[in-house]
Amino acid sequence: MSRSTTLLLSSTLCTSLLMGCSAGPAPVSFKSEVKPLVEKYCTECHLPGGAGAEASGFITDSYENLMKGTKFGPVVVAGDPLSSSFYRLIAGKVDPSIRMPHGKEALSEVEIATVENWITQGAGNN
Repeated sequence: MSRSTTLLLSSTLCTSLLMGCSAGPAPVSFKSEVKPLVEKYCTECHLPGGAGAEASGFITDSYENLMKGTKFGPVVVAGDPLSSSFYRLIAGKVDPSIRMPHGKEALSEVEIATVENWITQGAGNN
């Protein structure tokens, strides 16, 4: 085998091995990762009778209510964070003046990425 053929084969093998190792982000659990964020940042205002619930109809006391959305429609579009107002509002992708949680500490970049990955992965109740 020529030296150039050997280098090409070695390069192809290394690329194949590296691509096989990049499986993407680890699966995100709603129960152990997303639900605690919802409880920390959303539930105070978005419980039945809360100010956020009254204004939007969005209630976050359960996975079912979170997925039900608001009186304006769904807030989580499984598989599509950019079509999910829940993600866009916590990530400040709509308008910084209405970033959620309103008037409180924003989610960290890691927390926002967790929600984004959960939605990308199908927004399951695992």
